[in-house]
Amino acid sequence: MKTITINVSEPTYKDFQRFSRERDRSTSELIREAMDEYRDARIRPRVSLSDLQPLSLGEIKGEIFAKDHDVLEEMLDE
Repeated sequence: MKTITINVSEPTYKDFQRFSRERDRSTSELIREAMDEYRDARIRPRVSLSDLQPLSLGEIKGEIFAKDHDVLEEMLDE
């Protein structure tokens, strides 16, 4: 784990201290958790497949349902 020094306002730090005492956790632990949540939400957000928009790759070039089409045969050949 990397040790860092940060400057925060007194009221913010006191809020973290009070909250950590109420939860029986260390202030450092809460600050690490807050940094992780910020990173996950803003720096490296995870994208769900359901959030992605469909992408058009252009028009259909040909039918794959013709009798002599290899792709169709491969798909049906299970």
